[in-house]
Amino acid sequence: MVAHVLLDADGVVQSVRGGWWPTLARLAGDRAVELTTLIDRLEVPMLVGGDFPAVLRAAMAERFPDLGFDEAYAALWLSAEVSPATVALVRVLRAGGHGVHLGTNQHARRASYMKGELGYGDLFDSCFYSCDLGLAKPDVAFFETVARELGVSPADVLFVDDSATNVRGAQAAGMAAVRWQIEDGPEEIRSLLLAHGATLAP
Repeated sequence: MVAHVLLDADGVVQSVRGGWWPTLARLAGDRAVELTTLIDRLEVPMLVGGDFPAVLRAAMAERFPDLGFDEAYAALWLSAEVSPATVALVRVLRAGGHGVHLGTNQHARRASYMKGELGYGDLFDSCFYSCDLGLAKPDVAFFETVARELGVSPADVLFVDDSATNVRGAQAAGMAAVRWQIEDGPEEIRSLLLAHGATLAP
């Protein structure tokens, strides 16, 4: 039986309102792929620290001068839609005696928004943001640090993420880990949790 459940944020607990790709297409039109490539290149190094919005603003001013940064940033990073089904599941798990935690890769500005606007400090027993840890998934050290902060063995933690790469990182650290995303539905995640010995209170 796992004592703790660690949940990814994007794709598991929350999603971009309107969807990431539809929002990109609305903002950038036929340059959406180019924009997301730029975003990936700039954001990934800053998941462990740095002023990503400032860097992206400067890059967009040069390469996408007709696209308003403030609108794009708000639509992609400050418009999260929290899944009611996942929230309900978190509460069921906590009622069943499990520690339930958030483990997510985020740059500092988005993490601040999530902490202040989405109520995750109350929903979860603890939250682990890559920008705070200075470590990002799928680095094994991210998961080892989370387990150490919880005061448990990695084997006591079940990790849920929509990325197979992150799932493999958690498994390499000794955690049980499963791949799941909101679109897979609540019955699927309940089955996965039960298969790993989770207690789901009625």
